[in-house]
This record gives sequence, C-alpha cells and structure tokens, in this order.
Amino acid sequence: QVQLVESGGGLVQAGGSLRLSCAASGSFFSSSTMGWYRQAPGKQRELVANIGSGGSTNYADSAKGRFTISRDNAKNTVYLQMNSLKLEDTAVYYCNGRGRWHDFWGQGTQVTVSS
Repeated sequence: QVQLVESGGGLVQAGGSLRLSCAASGSFFSSSTMGWYRQAPGKQRELVANIGSGGSTNYADSAKGRFTISRDNAKNTVYLQMNSLKLEDTAVYYCNGRGRWHDFWGQGTQVTVSS
C-alpha cells in the first residue's frame, strides 16, 4: 500500500523556520519526482518545489532563496526546509510523488505563520 505521510508543520512566527518531512512507503520513491505543494484558503494548490530522481530541483519564485528541498532515497523521505517564513506562506502543505505511471499525494500538514 502506497502512503505519503507528512510531518513537521505547525505554528511559527514570521521570520522563523520549519522543516517538513514526507515519509513514503512503497517501491516508487527512488524513481519518482517528489514535490511539495501548498494550498491556502480560497486559493488553488500550487507547486512550492520539486526534486527529480537524480536530484535536480525546481522552485516556485516565492520559494527561491528561502526554501530548500532535499531527498534521502535510503530513507524514502523528502524534506522541505523553510526559512524566513512569511505570513503568506500559511497553507496546507502536501507531499507528492509522481512518475510515469503514478501520482501519489499525502494528506497534508498545516503551516501557520503568525505576525
């Protein structure tokens, strides 16, 4: 059974940091592009960052310079280090694992940035 389980969300003050983790079960992880998406209230889900199976990364403009995505294939885990958090980063953050034949989503973890 495939599962993506996010953790690490919470409440943080503006300017602070959080590290999200997404642990994957199943054999798909190492061959997948893993990504973090977010959805704020009343807005569409948007890509934050993704990382290919070979380690290449891609960031939304809003994340560049502040967020870092990484993966540990030995642990089947993808991370999102978020620094200098802003109020507008408040959202539910979702982990995604995508390949040629699959597209898996986690249940999401809430990140709330307060002033």
